[in-house]
Formats: sequence, C-alpha cells, structure tokens
Amino acid sequence: MELLNTLWQTLLLTIRDVLPIAGILFGFQLLVLRRVIPHLGRVLLGFVYVLLGLAFFLVGLEEALFPLGKLMAQQLTDPAFLGITASDIGNTDWSAYLWVYLFAAAIGFSTTIAEPSLIAVAIKARDVSGRTIGIWGLRIAVAIGVAVGIALGAFRIVTGTPLHYYIITGYVFVIIQTLYSPRSIIALAYDSGGVTTSTVTVPLVAALGLGIASTVPGRSPLLDGFGLIAFASLFPIMSVMAYAQLGEWKAKRTKRKHESDSVTE
Repeated sequence: MELLNTLWQTLLLTIRDVLPIAGILFGFQLLVLRRVIPHLGRVLLGFVYVLLGLAFFLVGLEEALFPLGKLMAQQLTDPAFLGITASDIGNTDWSAYLWVYLFAAAIGFSTTIAEPSLIAVAIKARDVSGRTIGIWGLRIAVAIGVAVGIALGAFRIVTGTPLHYYIITGYVFVIIQTLYSPRSIIALAYDSGGVTTSTVTVPLVAALGLGIASTVPGRSPLLDGFGLIAFASLFPIMSVMAYAQLGEWKAKRTKRKHESDSVTE
C-alpha cells in the first residue's frame, strides 16, 4: 500500500509538472496557429503514456537506482574491500580505489549506450548525413567519452582536487579540437555532450558521485559529490570530434594509398 501511495503522489506531481507543457503546445496550436489538432485522440493517449511512464520512472529512481548506486559506491570504498585497516583510512592512496574508477567507467558506458535521447539523435544524424554517420559508431564514441569522464570524475572525488581545474582544461582541449575537426561534426559533437545528461545517465551518475563522496574519508557530499554530470557532458564532445578526426584521417590515408597504387600501375 505504501508503494501504491507513493506512485499515486508521484503521478499527481507529474501531472502538475506536465500541464504547463501541454498548455503551451495546445495553446499555440489553437490560439496562435488557429488549427485543429490532428489525431487528437492519439495525442491525448500519448500524454497519458508520458504521465504514467514518468511516474513509474521517478518511483523507480527513488526506490531502486539511487539506493543501488549509493550502495555500490559504499561497498567499493569499504575498508574491508580495499584491504586496509581503519587506522590507515586517512592515508589511503588514490590507487587503492581502482575498482571505483573501473565501476564508474562501466556505469558511464552502459548507461550512455542505453540512453534514449542519444539513440534518437544518432538516428537523426544518420538520416541527415546520408548514412555517413553510423548509429552505433556515434553511440559508442559518446559512450567512451562518458566512461572516461565519469572515471576521471570519480578520481577527482577520491583525490579531492578542485573541479574547475578539470573543466577549464577540458574545454581548452575542446576549443583546440574544434579548430581542427571537420565542420560537419562540430555541432553534433556539442549536442552529443548534452544528450548524455538525460533520463538514464543522470540518476545513476548522481547517486554514484554522492555515494563516493559520502564514504571516502575527508570528502563532503555537497562539495565533492556533485560534478560528475559536468564530466559526462564535457568528454563526449571530445570523443565525438576525435571519432570524426580519426575517420577523416583514415579516409585520407585510403585515398593516398589508392593514388599511389594508381601511379605504380
């Protein structure tokens, strides 16, 4: 009964949050465009599905994903798992948390692969590029970037180094990459950094960061627990541009090889 009550309350809150969106969409359609809403029954049914899906999703976050992410972080940073004594906790080297970095990278990669918004962007990119951009190629490139970013973010939490050092340095690299990347991929690369911070990735990444900061000695959940999402947004930009640069380099190399073969013949 408690779970049903939680679901009902979440559904009411979701309806309250979605109503302004529905008001804007229907208001512009009826009052500004002055046209009848096509397939009204299908649209209303879609809104019902959205409300139910959001409500179940939010309850699932609170009941499963947030606690699970925090629990995994606590277990991976437990002194017994790390093989250290309670007296040595404060002097533990960053290398003792290698499993934390590996877990963070795995979570970042897997959640990004499953991210619905990234799948949608990849499909659109394939369609408008005439299939020169592959769906799986883009998804894997973004997922690798998120994995590296989340692992580095976990390292930052463990070591306690300031967040802005990483972010400023990362955007310097992004600017340099932008100057040398194919123009056709730059906008998509920047958008890829945004779509990673969506429904699947954010809850688990946030729970992981808070869990690590809560269990690593000397770290504050408020000061150190947040910031992983910034890494998840930044590093996919670099990885997608690197993916395009690598593809361009391979294409030029193949072209030069064909030209040299033609001259030899």
